[in-house]
Amino acid sequence: MQDILNELEERRAEARLGGGERRIEAQHKRGKLTARERIDLLLDENSFEEFDMFVEHRCTDFGMADNKVPGDGVVTGWGTVNGRTVYVFAKDFTVFGGSLSETHAKKITKIQDMALRNRAPCIGLFDAGGARIQEGVAALGGYGEVFLRNVLASGVIPQISVIMGPCAGGDVYSPAMTDFIFMVKDTSYMFVTGPDVVKTVTNETVTAEDLGGASVHTTKSSIADKAYENDVEALLQMRRLIDFLPSSNLADVPELPSYDDGERTEISLDTIIPDNPNQPYNMKELITKVVDEGDFFEIQEAFAKNIVIGFGRIEGRTVGVVANQPMVLAGVLDADASRKAARFVRFCDCFNIALVTFVDVPGFLPGTAQEYGGLIKHGAKLLFAFAEATVPKVTVITRKAYGGAYDVMSSKHIRGDVNYAWPSAEIAVMGPKGAAEILYRSELEDKDKIGQRIKDYEDRFANPFVAAERGYIDEVILPRNTRRRVSRTLNMLRNKQTENPWKKHDNIPL
Repeated sequence: MQDILNELEERRAEARLGGGERRIEAQHKRGKLTARERIDLLLDENSFEEFDMFVEHRCTDFGMADNKVPGDGVVTGWGTVNGRTVYVFAKDFTVFGGSLSETHAKKITKIQDMALRNRAPCIGLFDAGGARIQEGVAALGGYGEVFLRNVLASGVIPQISVIMGPCAGGDVYSPAMTDFIFMVKDTSYMFVTGPDVVKTVTNETVTAEDLGGASVHTTKSSIADKAYENDVEALLQMRRLIDFLPSSNLADVPELPSYDDGERTEISLDTIIPDNPNQPYNMKELITKVVDEGDFFEIQEAFAKNIVIGFGRIEGRTVGVVANQPMVLAGVLDADASRKAARFVRFCDCFNIALVTFVDVPGFLPGTAQEYGGLIKHGAKLLFAFAEATVPKVTVITRKAYGGAYDVMSSKHIRGDVNYAWPSAEIAVMGPKGAAEILYRSELEDKDKIGQRIKDYEDRFANPFVAAERGYIDEVILPRNTRRRVSRTLNMLRNKQTENPWKKHDNIPL
């Protein structure tokens, strides 16, 4: 028996070494951790249970019959994050460059199936060079199996991808169908075709970083939700994110002990709105003063900065926050901001996370670039997302709510449950100056007259009371009481039941 036990330990030691000491050292020299080191950081200590440690590929072409490594380039299993079950797979770059083979794919799909069956989040750590060329179509078939499970699990369990090295070719499509993608600065990149292929086909010369680095995907393409300085920071932040998310669409949102009184007043909010209606203020300051202990996990903070999205807690329970940001483009809605917020709203609705919306929006961004870029359809995505969402929705209008953007930002008309306004709120078709110049075009030459017309429009509409008189606003509240009002409303809405008409699925304007 002892001989068998010794053999087991030897086999385990060999498997844990992956591609060997030399390749592990090379991985470290690049500033990257190994697959197993990453899993150890992500999960609670000693909680990881590995599956398929001894699996090897079955390829015999191109000399592969004599080139086998236990595990076949991916480490799979399950463990816990702060006591909650998660499933994880981590590509091992030290073994065949982490490339995907038929058996490699089967290891991943086994974990995906278990995560779906047992209703727990699935986290993928990517560091690989794409399909294993020696296996040809078998590798492509493996990709298809992984992709199918990404689709079936969408909206059922949270799926998170962390790009921690190269992620190219077929490898990029699995992360693309997950809920969140995070990257590591300077060591990770994503692209369908690499710099060499780009050079051959289009004659463009581009580096891997400029083609698909973290800076590109967090600021330009919006593929990635955030980038971190190194592997350690990325994995620790994933632990923080998991604490905000429910385990599945049937599970309740996490409820953590909170030492921040839900009845707390925040007097400083009474003066956050400048006297000049065209002067900006930082919406993130408002958000952090309303959520528990100022703890706000922002998503896509480097892209479309005119809108802010992310997770916070109110009395210990997770909420999704959507807010216009007056510091950037006056908080206007454009195509990028609309897409960014729409996807986030739909994620929250999938997983029964209540939505809190802070509104200060002067309208949609005008111009040929926006119209040619499909602003109508992109703006409709956010409208569609808010309208179809059945989770509790609380809206607070802090200042401007003009035009169609007022309707889009979770207004009462698209099933906002409770809609508040601060006394500083202005709800109108457009700003006073623009409205007066259209209504009284013939008086434009007379500065005194048009000035009075602007003032008349301001007096009539630059306040929340016309909307309140019609019931479009449930209450005009003191800014200092925002947390208290939102907290009490969310408690009131905790048992909300709303069902949309039966359908196979909707047809959101993609």
